[in-house]
Amino acid sequence: MKTNIDLAQARDLLRTREDLLESGHAAREIRALVADRRLIRVRRDRYIDATAHDDLWGEGRHLVAVVAAHLNADPPGPVFWGPSAAVLLGLPLYRLSPDEVHTVVLGARHGRTRAHIVQHGVPLDDTDIVDVGGLRCTSLERTVLDLACTTSPGTALAAADAALRRVAVERHHQDPDRATDWHRRMSLRAAAVHCRGVRRARWILDFADGRAQLPGESVSRLHLHRIGFTGLELQPHVVGSEGDHYWMDFGFPRNRVFGEFDGQGKYLDPAVRGMRRVEDAVLAEKRREDDVRGVTGWRFARWEDRHIRTPDALSNRLQAFGVRPPA
Repeated sequence: MKTNIDLAQARDLLRTREDLLESGHAAREIRALVADRRLIRVRRDRYIDATAHDDLWGEGRHLVAVVAAHLNADPPGPVFWGPSAAVLLGLPLYRLSPDEVHTVVLGARHGRTRAHIVQHGVPLDDTDIVDVGGLRCTSLERTVLDLACTTSPGTALAAADAALRRVAVERHHQDPDRATDWHRRMSLRAAAVHCRGVRRARWILDFADGRAQLPGESVSRLHLHRIGFTGLELQPHVVGSEGDHYWMDFGFPRNRVFGEFDGQGKYLDPAVRGMRRVEDAVLAEKRREDDVRGVTGWRFARWEDRHIRTPDALSNRLQAFGVRPPA
């Protein structure tokens, strides 16, 4: 199972040539390890063990590249932008694996690319620059707006949902006042921008909902909208037969069906399942579903990552459970 890392862990994974030499590797051996892809050269004089690199999610791999770019830059370092700012801020990059590190050239009108670092010549206010563990990047709101303008709808919505969740959601409850204020601020930001993709970005920001707990839930909601489902319940609450509280991903009232996105992490990622064994996590989920079925009389429809690659794939999956959008 792939893992997530934070900024400190990304720093620890990187080793310099001097580190490798001091640990007993000869210069010729270092070159051979890189050639055999047992050691990955992230940037000049920055390396990571290939196994550790391959075990990371895409966000973690890009975070390592961002940290390496910062370490190789002159102080105070670049201002990271777009997807590179997103990984510093802990936002998901749904199905996006950047090949380059993205930065902002302050005061420049035109961008350029050098040594796999894209330098964007975009206007940026000082208030939109924040410090994350000693690295500078665009603020949370500015980063969400930039992603909404430049990435796919699924990537953009997953990031927007995650940002809204951070500021307006506690447990499963989204504070309507804080959510409304976030939407207002983002709408004002989008209205002040005139660039390619901004019309779609305005729709994405308006559609964002912080109750999505995973990027797969965000993309599922986007596809459900495209398919034609209206009146969906998000995070519907059910009290079990013994007083347990459950929250489902989606509710389809017309069909009397709960919809659940089953990402692999629910059962395989220790950070999600906690200290439970995989089989215990599966058994707990079965008991939860049985309890919910018993007290509500509703059925369940479940889908996985492969079912949200396209709206048609999700539509076909739901139709197999007899769930169809309103006529």
